[in-house]
Amino acid sequence: MSVVYMVAFASLYIQIPGLYGNEGILPARWQMRYTGKALLEQLQDSPTLLWLGPSLGLDTQQGMELLCLVGALLAFGAMVMEGLRDSLVFLLLWALYLSLYQVGQVFLYFQWDNLLLETGFLAILVAPLSLFRSMSSSKHHDGITFWLVRWLLFRLMFASGVVKLTSRCPTWWGLTALTYHYETQCIPTPLAWFAHQLPVWFQKLSVVGTFVIEIAVPFLFFAPIRCLRLGAFYLQMFLQVLIILTGNYNFFNLLTIILCFSLLDDDSVNSWLGRSKKKKAKTWPEAVVSWAALLVELGVYVLIIYFTKLYFAVDINWKSKSVSSKTAFTFHQFNHFLKTVTIPTIWLGVLSLTWEVVTAMFKCACVRGFFWKLWATVQWAIFTTSAAGVFALSVVPYTYIDYESNSNVWPVVRKAYETLDRYQLVNSYGLFRRMTGVGGRPEVVIEGSMDKETWTEIEFMYKPGNVSGPPPVVAPHQPRLDWQMWFAALGPHTHSPWFSSLVHRLLQGKRDVIDLIQADPSKYPFSQQPPAFIRARLYKYWFTESSEDGSLPPQWWRRKFVEEFYPTVHLGDPVLENMLVQLGVKDKGPIRRGQDSPISQALRVVREHVRTLTGPLVIGSLFCTGAAICLLKTLFLGSPGSSRPKPAPAEPRSKRAKDPPAPAPEKTERKEENRPSDGGKENSEDRALDSDRSPRKRK
Repeated sequence: MSVVYMVAFASLYIQIPGLYGNEGILPARWQMRYTGKALLEQLQDSPTLLWLGPSLGLDTQQGMELLCLVGALLAFGAMVMEGLRDSLVFLLLWALYLSLYQVGQVFLYFQWDNLLLETGFLAILVAPLSLFRSMSSSKHHDGITFWLVRWLLFRLMFASGVVKLTSRCPTWWGLTALTYHYETQCIPTPLAWFAHQLPVWFQKLSVVGTFVIEIAVPFLFFAPIRCLRLGAFYLQMFLQVLIILTGNYNFFNLLTIILCFSLLDDDSVNSWLGRSKKKKAKTWPEAVVSWAALLVELGVYVLIIYFTKLYFAVDINWKSKSVSSKTAFTFHQFNHFLKTVTIPTIWLGVLSLTWEVVTAMFKCACVRGFFWKLWATVQWAIFTTSAAGVFALSVVPYTYIDYESNSNVWPVVRKAYETLDRYQLVNSYGLFRRMTGVGGRPEVVIEGSMDKETWTEIEFMYKPGNVSGPPPVVAPHQPRLDWQMWFAALGPHTHSPWFSSLVHRLLQGKRDVIDLIQADPSKYPFSQQPPAFIRARLYKYWFTESSEDGSLPPQWWRRKFVEEFYPTVHLGDPVLENMLVQLGVKDKGPIRRGQDSPISQALRVVREHVRTLTGPLVIGSLFCTGAAICLLKTLFLGSPGSSRPKPAPAEPRSKRAKDPPAPAPEKTERKEENRPSDGGKENSEDRALDSDRSPRKRK
């Protein structure tokens, strides 16, 4: 979890000047309205630590940079030092990211930002509290807190699978979504080009597998049989690894993988780390239970395969060496299924959580000593109440998948959810709801000119532009401007007010904004002088096809012009000025500069050192440094979980003094005993004891 936090803070820090700076696309100072209210009232209106910036002599941009640096360094410390993986540290990390989220506007409104905040809040409950380590903090409640992580994973995966069908997207219903996905996703990887070349029947079968993993398999998260949970874990990991290989989805997949670890138990983790214990011989009742569990496991997988074949009409054609598939159910049938299972899944969660609570309660009752039993019970009560509250709140966004179920949520729970919504404790999810780009990937290409005659394309570092340029590998960094450019291409520019601000900043030649597009000035065509005119055009992009002989084509993309996306404008153009005012992205009043404090000076020094660095380079450097430190610690200090054999305790001197003298050994044995062993330590100790026993010493 600390690694994901480090990635998120470092990635955002690199982009703050261009996105949220005083001369950025959407200055964060617009979100900070100092009305003269007391600090507590301001925190209630907008829970962000940026309200403390003026007291430190910092403006809003510098405040965001400070929060990112503190968060990245604290997360890095937690990565390399086990002592910092503490609930208080995760509380601070969560508060720092929430503070940035409050002023992040459209560039921070992604589902993985919400997922990071929700997972980060659960990490506060899961992590140990160092204040009570000296009091031997009870861990009997771990099953309760880890259950919350498992419930979040269930909501994430189940909703992501369900919304694909409730959206009535024809590509998902026709099982053809993946024939478009690889080339139409925001920032594909080079492997996405090869995945796009796979035959259609395989793409359709892959969609079927996606539905099974996201809709059917999540029910196994709560299975009482360990092997079923492990099977669900490996299937989810398989899906996440495939997404990582074919798409740049920043830290989202890493975060999902972290959630998947809640499906494992200690035995699974220890076996990976080489700490597995020797298996004991099973008694006959244990063997019977083991065989019964195996039969149930096989039965569950057989049922999944059977219903998959039934509802998706999966059929193997041995002659053509292909597999045919299609949806064999209607939207109304699926909607009926959803109404049938939504409420039962909530009760499944209630029963599963109740089991964890009761199990933890019995563990607390078995603690020896009145004080320690009371202490364990107090912790159990606190975490049980917290888990019940979080679960109740999560029911509201979870039932968004079914309107009828959502309307039946208790009003008191709904009101509590609305009150706490600003803290992003629980959220609704639904990734890839509809497949965009059917008929070609829409892409906005910005062009600049000095004379309105010769136009030069402005290429971005990561998003598709040059048809000869290969797709990049940029994850886990998220270039947020490139991502928003993908969303902007899906509709008119008026749906993306920030785009007019971007054009305005490029005409002004603002270096911070240009760094978001090209960190290397030599690759930006107007690095010496800003363009006098700017326009934007909409193209349709497609992956090129592989040749019949299997050779790779010279270009990765092919494209076709569609229409003008943004009119030709220049600085002082009335059209541009009117759009800035109408869309609410016009500069609002003079910039309030922070004081020249030591903190602001230090922030400027750090910024100058990283200005020319890209996000992937910074994140890669931090991760490699942390991994190297952890490796060195393991090599020189040993694994944290490894246990060295303890030497046998020395026999008490008083006891040995009372022992009767040993019989005189034979002559040959005496020669062997006179030889020093183990460096002569034992013999020297024996000689010292003999000298203490001697009559001359006692006299």
